[in-house]
Amino acid sequence: MEYDVIVIGAGNAGLTAAATLAKKGVKTLLIEKHNIPGGCATSFCRGRFEFEVSLHQLSGMGTPERPGPLRSILDSVGVLDTLEFVQMDKLYRMVVPGLVDITLPANKEGIVSELQAKFPEEKDAIKKFFDFVWQFFMEVIGAFYLNDPDINKKKYPLYYKYALKDTQSVLNEYFTNPILKAVITPYWTYMGLPPSKLCFSDMAALLFSYAEFKPYHIKGGSQMLSNCLLETFYRNGGEALFNTEVQKLLVKNNSIYGVKTSDGAEFQSKYVLSNASAISTFVDMLDDDNVSGQVIEPYKGSSVGTSFFTIYCGLDCEYDKIGINEETNFICNTANPEYDYELSKVVDTDQSSFIVTCYNVFDNAMVPEGTSQVVLVTMKYADAWLKVPPAQYYDEKHRCAEAMLNNAEKVFPGLVSHIEEMEIATPITHMRYLNHPGGGAYGFDQYVKDSTLFISPKPPINGLYCAGSWYGSAGYQPTLTSGHSAAMAIVKDIRNK
Repeated sequence: MEYDVIVIGAGNAGLTAAATLAKKGVKTLLIEKHNIPGGCATSFCRGRFEFEVSLHQLSGMGTPERPGPLRSILDSVGVLDTLEFVQMDKLYRMVVPGLVDITLPANKEGIVSELQAKFPEEKDAIKKFFDFVWQFFMEVIGAFYLNDPDINKKKYPLYYKYALKDTQSVLNEYFTNPILKAVITPYWTYMGLPPSKLCFSDMAALLFSYAEFKPYHIKGGSQMLSNCLLETFYRNGGEALFNTEVQKLLVKNNSIYGVKTSDGAEFQSKYVLSNASAISTFVDMLDDDNVSGQVIEPYKGSSVGTSFFTIYCGLDCEYDKIGINEETNFICNTANPEYDYELSKVVDTDQSSFIVTCYNVFDNAMVPEGTSQVVLVTMKYADAWLKVPPAQYYDEKHRCAEAMLNNAEKVFPGLVSHIEEMEIATPITHMRYLNHPGGGAYGFDQYVKDSTLFISPKPPINGLYCAGSWYGSAGYQPTLTSGHSAAMAIVKDIRNK
C-alpha cells in the first residue's frame, strides 16, 4: 500500500507528528513495535494501582490567557480540549539532609525571595542572576522562536556571549556558595548532564519555562495524552499498526520510497518520519553501508545518554501521612551535582540522589481512595547494569531499591511500612520497553556539540525526517514540539512539490 507519509514509532514525537499530518489531510501510516502508544508517555498496572511511567512536570503550557508554545501545539492538533491540565504552584522541594530543605514557588519573584531568605549573604547576586537569566532567554526567544532574520552580536549580546557556555561557569560568575548553586540547578537531571557539562542555554530554558509557563500535571497521567493524540490521529483518517516492527528503510538514489516490516510487508511512501532512536534508524534500518555511513557521520562523537533506576510504589495511605506535601522532591545526599553524576555510572544507589514524585498531590483520581502513588527515580547509565550476571540481577535490583528506599525514609518517615505494591525498573527494563540503546530516554548525552545548532535533525536522505530526543533536546515539551515541527516541514515540502 502507498501512503503520503509513514511515521515510525508512537512516542511523543511520533504521535504528535502523526496527529499533525492527519489533521492537515495527509494520508499517514503510524507503525509501532509495542502494543500501546506512548513510549515513555505511558502507564502500567500492578495490583489496584496504575503507575505513571515518566512524566514529572509538563513545561511550556502557560495559561489560556498567556499560552505557552506547547499549549498552542496541542491546540493545533486538536487534543487540548480533550485533556485536563492541573497547574502546579511550586517548582520543587530540594532536600540535602543536614544542609538545606527548601521549596521554590513557580514564579520568578517567589524564587528570588525564597533564595534570598535562605542565603542572605548572596542576596544581591541572586536577584542579578535571575534578572540575567530572564534577559538572556528573552534574547533566545527573539532570535529563534520569533525567527529573527537578522541575528547579530550587537542585537543579541547576551546570547552571543553565553549561549555555548556551560552552566557551572555561569553560576560561578554570580555565586560562591555551592549549596546555593545546587539548589538552583536540580533540573539538570531532566537533561542528563551535570552543570559543568550542561549547556547554559538548556538550563536557562528550564528555569524560564517552568517559572513563566508553570509546571503542569495531566489528569490521568501521560497515557491520557498519548491516547488522545492517537484518537485524534484516527479521527482524521490516520491508520496505525501496533505490534509491528520496521526492519528496513527502503532507499534508492538517496531518496526514501518506503519501509519493510519484520514480517516481510512493504509500505510505499516518499516521506518517512522516524521517532525511533538514531542508532536504530541509521544503523539497523539502512541496508546501504555507504548511505548509513554518510548519515551517521555527525553522530560519531556522540554517546548514548543515561537511563534510570526507578521504584514505583503504591502506598496504603494518603501521601501527607508520611510528610509528602509537594509533587516533585529532589532528595540529595550531597550538594555536589558532579559527584551525583559520577554515581550514575555505577550500579549502587546507597549514595545516589533521586527524585520522589507523588502524582496524586494534584490528582487523587489516579489512585484508589485512601492511597497514594510515589515514584523514586535516579539516573543510571546502562553499562554497569549490563555487566551484572543474569543470576544476580534480581538480587541486585532489590538491593539497590532497598538502599534508595532507606534514604527516602529519612525524609519521609513511614514510607517503607506503607508500601502495598512495588515494581522496580532498571536500565535493562527501560531498554526492553523503550527499545532504545542503553534504555536512553534522553537519547544521546546532551553536550553542546550535539545540539541542533550543530547537527540538523534532518538526515541527508530525500524524504527522511526524524524527531524525538535522539535528534534534539530531551523531555516532553521538546519531543512533542519536534514531532510537530518535523510534520509541518513535511507538509510544506509536499505542498511545494
